[in-house]
Amino acid sequence: MAVENDEAVQTRPRKLVVLHWLTALCVVLAAALILLRDELDGRALRQWLLEGHRHFGLLVLLLFAARIALRVRHRQLAPGGRHSRVVRVMAGLTHVALYALLLAQPLLGWAMSSAAGTPVHFFGLTLPPLVGEDEDLADTLQMWHVNAAWALLVLVSLHVAAALWHHLVLRDHTLRMMLPRRRDRNDAAPPR
Repeated sequence: MAVENDEAVQTRPRKLVVLHWLTALCVVLAAALILLRDELDGRALRQWLLEGHRHFGLLVLLLFAARIALRVRHRQLAPGGRHSRVVRVMAGLTHVALYALLLAQPLLGWAMSSAAGTPVHFFGLTLPPLVGEDEDLADTLQMWHVNAAWALLVLVSLHVAAALWHHLVLRDHTLRMMLPRRRDRNDAAPPR
């Protein structure tokens, strides 16, 4: 398949692209903080890293809500190219699974903290507990939270691999339409 010229590249709405990359950044930071926490000593530092992990997880939840609102507003997005039905269905299923995990993962963490009797703070606000204190439930939710993290890692890896496959093998514009782009002078705000 030939490389399409830049004029033919369809783009996604700018807000969706920004939310996509902000979500990716928050997921990476949440994972990095919790993995770093496991490698370090010092109670205060470990607590600070855990709080950072929770904050980025809750930001993922907020970004998820914003993404859903924008997706509803934009309804059906134009397909990213001409692909077989199987490829489109697999891409759709992967996206649904990613969205489900982006919703479930922070909620599992919040519920796990609630079940452990640990208050969840978000930029100075103490959030209400999602469940009552229950040590057994906290253990179960922790297992689900870890398993969901592994599932999210697998799906994100597939997502990245598919984007690279589109870009490097198929040489289509799927990846380019999700990259942040500069505003053209024609896109600039109208003069006053």
